[in-house]
This record gives sequence, C-alpha cells and structure tokens, in this order.
Amino acid sequence: MNKWTEILLGLVLVIVPIIVAFYSQEWGTWNFWTSAWIVLKGGFFWAIVGIGFLLILLGISDLKG
Repeated sequence: MNKWTEILLGLVLVIVPIIVAFYSQEWGTWNFWTSAWIVLKGGFFWAIVGIGFLLILLGISDLKG
C-alpha cells in the first residue's frame, strides 16, 4: 500500500468513529461513549492482568536459568 493511502485510511479510521460517537450523544438512542468507556476499563483490567502474568513467567524463567 502507498504510504499516503495508509496515512489517509488511518486518519479516516480515527476521525470518523469520534465524530459518530460525538453526534450519538445528541441523538440519545445510541450512546457510544458509555460503551467505549466500559470497553476501555475492561481493556485496562486485562492489560494489568497480562503484565502480571508476564512478570510471573519472566521470574520463573530467571529461576530456571
């Protein structure tokens, strides 16, 4: 893919959902901000758990080595 096409596609994929979420707040039927916040909190939780497991595995590999 062309680098400019990649940059343009990336910008579209970042900007369009933000605009849709902003306008969904006014319509009131689909509030994307609440759903996005729940997903973000869940992702943060699993990232912390994943880092914990990674550190445990690194510690076990250091004990063996």
